[in-house]
Amino acid sequence: QVQLVESGGGLVQPGGSLTLSCTASETIFASNPMGWYRQAPGKQRELVARIRSGRYPDYADSVRGRFTISRDNAKNTVWLQMNRLEPEDTAVYRCHARDAGIDYWGQGTQVTVSS
Repeated sequence: QVQLVESGGGLVQPGGSLTLSCTASETIFASNPMGWYRQAPGKQRELVARIRSGRYPDYADSVRGRFTISRDNAKNTVWLQMNRLEPEDTAVYRCHARDAGIDYWGQGTQVTVSS
């Protein structure tokens, strides 16, 4: 059972930056995706960004150019650098990984963008 441990959420003003990190308890093969989803109150969960070796990272249109996903396979860790944050980015962000056909989820971390 893979455990995903997240950190880095919090409160930030519009235009600010945050970095989320997620570390898996076991190796996730580099060719398998790791990434971030988010869910705001009253809205459906949406993919924010994901990364896997051999492919360009995927980004939601709403975050492309502002967010950057990166991954260190040796550390089983994925990061989400979030710049120029907007109030619309407020949500619970959950780390996701897929390995051997099984989806794993982190517990979620709150990101609030507000003045």
